[in-house]
Amino acid sequence: MKKQALARKHLEQRLAPLRQADGLTPPPRGWIRAIRDALGMTSTQLAERIGVDQSRIPRLERAEVEGAITLRSLRHVAEGLGCTVIYTLAPIRPLEETLRDRAGEIADRQIVRTHHTMKLENQALGARELKAERERLIEALMAGNPRRLWDSP
Repeated sequence: MKKQALARKHLEQRLAPLRQADGLTPPPRGWIRAIRDALGMTSTQLAERIGVDQSRIPRLERAEVEGAITLRSLRHVAEGLGCTVIYTLAPIRPLEETLRDRAGEIADRQIVRTHHTMKLENQALGARELKAERERLIEALMAGNPRRLWDSP
């Protein structure tokens, strides 16, 4: 197995549980507010703990809900709440599946061009041959450098 494929497999093992983390959607008023309320901490108390003016806390809470809070600010608030920020990108589907789908898109474009030309020359392939050729192209693309999969539109 290639080094990249092995690294992708290892990363996939680490990321797979995140796809089942449906319960981790933020509360309607955001994590900061939910945790602060659960701890019984006022905005004034949190502001004192992190060394900011009290008026900044509602702005931070609103920015979190709007998706406009910076990671630095979120980490700072998290420390004041006795929390840690876990930052990740969780792929919707397995990485290998995403690569295979992308290879399939490229294979389809190549087949359409080739098949059209062959059709004009009265040498068109049948459905079974087209399917086999598509799979062959996908395997060839998957065996190559994955960076090449993202070069074309």
